[in-house]
Amino acid sequence: MATKKSDQYSESSIKVLKGLEPVKQRPGMYTRTDNPLHMIQEVIDNASDEALGGYGKHIVVTLHTDGSVSVEDDGRGIPVGMHPEEKRPVVELVFTQLHAGGKFEKGSGGAYAFSGGLHGVGVSVTNALSKRMEVTVWRDKQISTLAFEAGFVVEPLKTKIAPMGDRPNGTRVRAWPDAKYFDSAQIPLAELQRLLRSKAVLLPGVKVTLIQEKGGEPQTWLYTQGLRGYLDEAMAQGGHSPVVIPAFDGEHFADPNRPGEDSFAEGEGASWVVAWTEEGAPVRESYVNLIPTPAGGTHESGLRDGLFNAVKSFIDIHALQPKGVKLMPEDVFARASFVLSAKVLDPQFQGQIKERLNSRDAVRLVSGFVKSALDLWLNQHVDYGRKLAELVIKQAQARTRAGQKVEKKKSSGVAVLPGKLTDCESEDIAMNELFLVEGDSAGGSAKMGRNKEYQAILPLRGKVLNTWEAERDRLFANNEVHDIAVAIGVDPHGATDEPDLSNLRYGKICILSDADVDGAHIQVLLLTLFYKHFPKLMERGHVYIARPPLFRVDAPARGKKPAQKLYALDEGELRAIEDKLRKDGLREGSWQISRFKGLGEMNAEQLWDTTLNPDTRRLLPVTEGALGEVETVKTMDMLMGKSESGARKSWLEERGNEVEADI
Repeated sequence: MATKKSDQYSESSIKVLKGLEPVKQRPGMYTRTDNPLHMIQEVIDNASDEALGGYGKHIVVTLHTDGSVSVEDDGRGIPVGMHPEEKRPVVELVFTQLHAGGKFEKGSGGAYAFSGGLHGVGVSVTNALSKRMEVTVWRDKQISTLAFEAGFVVEPLKTKIAPMGDRPNGTRVRAWPDAKYFDSAQIPLAELQRLLRSKAVLLPGVKVTLIQEKGGEPQTWLYTQGLRGYLDEAMAQGGHSPVVIPAFDGEHFADPNRPGEDSFAEGEGASWVVAWTEEGAPVRESYVNLIPTPAGGTHESGLRDGLFNAVKSFIDIHALQPKGVKLMPEDVFARASFVLSAKVLDPQFQGQIKERLNSRDAVRLVSGFVKSALDLWLNQHVDYGRKLAELVIKQAQARTRAGQKVEKKKSSGVAVLPGKLTDCESEDIAMNELFLVEGDSAGGSAKMGRNKEYQAILPLRGKVLNTWEAERDRLFANNEVHDIAVAIGVDPHGATDEPDLSNLRYGKICILSDADVDGAHIQVLLLTLFYKHFPKLMERGHVYIARPPLFRVDAPARGKKPAQKLYALDEGELRAIEDKLRKDGLREGSWQISRFKGLGEMNAEQLWDTTLNPDTRRLLPVTEGALGEVETVKTMDMLMGKSESGARKSWLEERGNEVEADI
């Protein structure tokens, strides 16, 4: 007998999370939850932003014996007066209200020209996940204090005249992380030390101190050599072989009055140091407005492109390239260690924890500045240029030999490739990508917009067969499934089989469909095919989903920011972009919104920029997820089984609104 389900769905069923409740309910959406380091980093980042703006010279972090952590700076101090609209002290709003802060206003007159804090949720998240938080502000010859518990004010703001001789300005935040939100309540000391040291490196002349009350001498970092000294130290600790040529360092920041730089905001740019070695794992660290970006992003892509274009230009000018060797960006980048610090006026990060930069303009920003500087440097140091060219050519030859070996293994492999497949030129399987594209129209744009060196296109006509219950020996009766299998070079197999993957022709197999309901259906059908009949490809990380945008926003120039084309994945991102434009001071209706009805509506340049370009696209790897094999199979049976329509309907009625598109 079926269990009776609740049919109560009324106005009272809708719950509105207020204040900091969203953070407490879903902390993983706002911060890392393995330990409290990231929530403390939010406070450190605020102190660093003050120093970045030139308002502070010393940051002190103290690990107290009671498990709390305090962060102290000598910046301007958070304003403590009443907010003109909210009628509450500004310092209270900063710690208790999401999307409140001084870093939204990026035009003239803003409190911060460049900062890492952008979302206005940083220290409010720290407050929400702390058992207690105490804030002390020195400002305007006064000292102000207030305290919170579980995100709520328990000691309202008190202000008094600061004693004679007390510091003139600054902020101290002391937080007691609440262990129930974290896998471990311990802050990893080595990671904290690395974070603080990097802040000192990126803030020349700023002293950063770590105090541990349990014992030991305070540690202080103050770097005068900047990025070069930091990279030298890191490479020495890693036991790297000697550098091939002296480290290449430099910096460049935009001036809109200079030719070619008027599309960037004043002050945008980067500082960098790059060193090439023949052995040892490369040291690679990047930052955006002092925020570490361990997952890289578009600024690192810009560095890679700038280095490649400059080195290739040098090799071409001096006729150094051997016949039959084709250079790729990875040949230049593979043996490069670097530290990169970018300054971007309005950076767009992937997620609140800001591990990856997504701003498309950062590729062009960093690439152009690095290429110009390296062009000049190589032609001033021709002997060093020749040594670097020799290393790069050696890398290219090794890559070509590896690709040829793979080709020999697979050449005896398979039948004639599908006629509608537009293949790529490269033989490097690790680099090659196959895009399974919905329809001939989108396939045409993708063919024109792709990088033919390593990207292949296979258009699919209509919706693929639902293969969940299809017998393996009947799969090839379907033309689309047959063409996919032949194109990728792998036969259908089961989860317990050991298939022959030596003929695999592409390291990435990317599902590219429209950003609408029909496109989502095609996605599901293809994912079903791979999960059921090509499980080893999914298990080994070869299957991806490309996520094209649904909207384009043409935004006019605002403040220091020039006119832009912004892309939104869905309506939620569109609202966020519009909110940001309003905060930038644009009047309603001054921007234009276009909705893509499908990939076929995009021209080749748009499709490349948003969906195919590795530097700016959103490409998500597909994994089995947290359910486990048994539960996943059971769920797929219910969703894709032909005899499960009743169970499917019940599931959709009960839980359809919970589904999130974060595959």
